[in-house]
Amino acid sequence: MTKDASEGSIKVYLCDDVAELRALLRVVVEEDGMRVVGEAGDARTMLAELAAADPDVVVLDLSLPGMDGLEAIPLVHEAVPDAHIVVFSGYGAEQMAAAALEQKATRYVEKGSDLDGLCAAVREVAA
Repeated sequence: MTKDASEGSIKVYLCDDVAELRALLRVVVEEDGMRVVGEAGDARTMLAELAAADPDVVVLDLSLPGMDGLEAIPLVHEAVPDAHIVVFSGYGAEQMAAAALEQKATRYVEKGSDLDGLCAAVREVAA
């Protein structure tokens, strides 16, 4: 079943420790017709909010205070089993993509990538 993102039906949760980047991602995601249902600057806050937010896709950084994104991936799956995880990380894909995908992230996008590519990845995994 494909969701119609033009109606904002793809629900996205953002987790990155840089508040300014989260604000930018919120603007880009919402301008692309998706809906941000929550955001956090650390994994523990995100995990406490995920079930209530019920996102379709979690955009997750790997470098987070307290608990890193790799540790959080299996816990995201426990909290929202149907959600997909798009890792959006400053680590190069050659460094961390395999580890993230091994933890069952759905997609890996490098932060140096075009933000339209991030939105496309979110749409693809939500479809």
